[in-house]
Amino acid sequence: MFNSLSERLNDTFDRLRGKGRLTEADIVSAMRDIRMALLEADVNFKVVRDFVAKTKERCSTSEVMDSLTPAQNVVKIVLDELTELLGSTESKLVLGNRIPNVIMLVGLQGSGKTTAAVKLAYLLKKQGRSPILAAADVYRPAAADQLSALGSEIEVPVFRGDGADPIEIARGSIREAVDTMRDVVIVDTAGRLQIDEQMMQEAVDIKRAVKPDQILMVVDAMTGQDIVNVVSTFAERTDFDGVIISKLDGDARGGGALSIRAVTGKPIKFVSMGEKPDSLEVFYPDRMAKRILGMGDVVGIIEKAQEMADVEQVEAAERMLREGFTMNDMLDQMRSLKKMGGMKSILGMLPGGQRALNQMGGNLDERVFDRNEAMIMSMTAQERLNPKIVNGQRRARIARGSGVQPSDVNSLMKQWGEMNKMMGKMRSMTNQMGGGKRGKKGKRGKKMRMPQIPGMGALGGQSPLAFGDDSQGKGSADMDMLRQMEQRLRGGR
Repeated sequence: MFNSLSERLNDTFDRLRGKGRLTEADIVSAMRDIRMALLEADVNFKVVRDFVAKTKERCSTSEVMDSLTPAQNVVKIVLDELTELLGSTESKLVLGNRIPNVIMLVGLQGSGKTTAAVKLAYLLKKQGRSPILAAADVYRPAAADQLSALGSEIEVPVFRGDGADPIEIARGSIREAVDTMRDVVIVDTAGRLQIDEQMMQEAVDIKRAVKPDQILMVVDAMTGQDIVNVVSTFAERTDFDGVIISKLDGDARGGGALSIRAVTGKPIKFVSMGEKPDSLEVFYPDRMAKRILGMGDVVGIIEKAQEMADVEQVEAAERMLREGFTMNDMLDQMRSLKKMGGMKSILGMLPGGQRALNQMGGNLDERVFDRNEAMIMSMTAQERLNPKIVNGQRRARIARGSGVQPSDVNSLMKQWGEMNKMMGKMRSMTNQMGGGKRGKKGKRGKKMRMPQIPGMGALGGQSPLAFGDDSQGKGSADMDMLRQMEQRLRGGR
């Protein structure tokens, strides 16, 4: 996601941080680098021209040039302007008071409308809505079959109608929603080309027939510079309300998406960064701008963790503090991490994480979680509850049962030991801090460190959330830390 752009911008900022005082020539050089980075990322040239002009004007003030930390001020200005370019604030999906609400999806062929429709239905279902999907694409072979198959996976019904008339299918889906007590209808229309007048007119006719509460255009992040012409044409003919950017995780450039808001005035409402139904995310301009500049999205990580947390997990955490850390707890944490998107997704949201991932080739071997799970599941119930009884003979049996080497089991046991030790320290610190108790020398206990994610180890004594320090531009430190992390993930091999 914006990998090339992010790397180029961070290189520019690193050069600025290496200077104690900035001159006008430094600002001009930095703006030239930013201009080239944006253009090479497929951002529209008019958008780039306006962006650089405003940024340069703000950076050239004496308030910035004469400050003690001019480089940081430049970064802050670029962040502000980039956030403004992306839309300043989030644009929520606004639904009307009528039942059912109708959401219509439009876009080019191959932009990912059908999968976007399913992901949107899944998101609305999680929010307590009761959606139904309408298969109004009667031209693409097996389009309705694909929608039905994906809909069944998330347990959302699909209305297919007669399979011939898109307008009647859209109308019929509303009647079906009323009859089956569904409160949201998502109409998946056929893909069309902006030069195809007949297909564009069909979209206008469907809009006139069902009077949708929201029209969302699905845009492929890999469309490139032509995205401006495409979005402008659809905005003129259908007057859509917002944009869903698909396939954002698979494009090294993706800068065309940055031009949408500036060119059309239409907000980006959602972004899709994966293939699974839960990969559709609400678009937050400020968070996206920070991720592009390598500052991470720690708030996003916290929200993912909160989403996964439930009463049982809170009780489990309290039990761990009382009784210790078991292999069952380790397995639960690994499964929770996978549900949050895996290590690669989480690291990409940490400050400096995406940059370090790019330097490593963008890949992390997450199969270690599957190997660890196989080893834990090969243990008896007694061994999972009390891992201390796992001796050499038991380790050999576990290795045979899970298809790994004894050394892999040793690495797993070492990781468990580190986490159990950390949990013991937290337990003693919690008892020490209760009621304002102090230690033997009258000092309060040391600052508590949370136990590390299974397989990550101690990372040289740092918490995962301390990953990288963007404000200092320590790319090499990020790199070293990520290598340590991968080493831990591979079980020290």
